[in-house]
Amino acid sequence: MDFLIPSAHAAGAAPAANGGGGLQFIIMMVVLFGLMYFMMIRPQMKRQKELKKMISELAKGDEVITNGGLVGRIDAMDESFISLEVAPNVTVRIQRQAISAVLPKGTLKSS
Repeated sequence: MDFLIPSAHAAGAAPAANGGGGLQFIIMMVVLFGLMYFMMIRPQMKRQKELKKMISELAKGDEVITNGGLVGRIDAMDESFISLEVAPNVTVRIQRQAISAVLPKGTLKSS
């Protein structure tokens, strides 16, 4: 039955641990965190800053698209809500944070 389960053989003493192993691990973790910061965290913070700037610069008459896909022209604004005209004499009231992009002027007329 030894061919199914290999027997355990006594091995020599374990090799001595390298003293620099802990330092290498710390350096690797710092490098990994640095990569994560530059690849994921920093670009996301940049996108959030651009979106916040775009929302703060909205003005009456701007043509926008919402997160839900509504396209319309800003009819009225207050501190946290926007009235969006999606068709003639049809307005929808939405939150400012629901705006995902500002469209170029004249986009609504061409479609």
